Amino acid sequence: MPSAENLILIGILLLALVTVESGGYFLTRVVRGKVPANRLQQNFFRAGHAHAAVLLVLSIAILAVISHAALDGFWLWLARVGVPIAAILMPAGFFLSVIGRDPERPNRLIVLLWAGVAVLTAALITGGIGLIAGGIAAL
Repeated sequence: MPSAENLILIGILLLALVTVESGGYFLTRVVRGKVPANRLQQNFFRAGHAHAAVLLVLSIAILAVISHAALDGFWLWLARVGVPIAAILMPAGFFLSVIGRDPERPNRLIVLLWAGVAVLTAALITGGIGLIAGGIAAL
C-alpha cells in the first residue's frame, strides 16, 4: 500500500493528466490547421504531449511501489519525485523551445528537455536499484 504522501502525490498526478487531456485538444486544433504551426512545431508539440502523458502515468506506477525500495533521504526523494519533475521539464522543453512564428530550429529553452532527461535518468536508476535492493532484502 502506498504511503499517505504517495497517495496525495498520485491524486495530484491524476489531476495533472487533465491538463494533458486539454493539451490533446490543442494538438487536434494544430493538426486540423486551426492553429498555425510549422512541421517542427507540430513534431515538438506531439512529442511534448506524448512525453507528458507517459511520464505522468509512469510516475503513478512508481509511487505505487517505491515504498518497498531500500532507499531513504535524498535518494528516496529522487526516486519519488524525479519522474514527475521530468514530466514537467521535458514537455516544457518541447513546447517552449518552438514558440514563436515559424521557428526554423528549437531555441535555448530546449535545455529544459535535456534537464528533464537528466532528472528522469537519475530517478529511474535510483528507483530501479532501490527496488532491486528492497526485493533482495525481502527474500
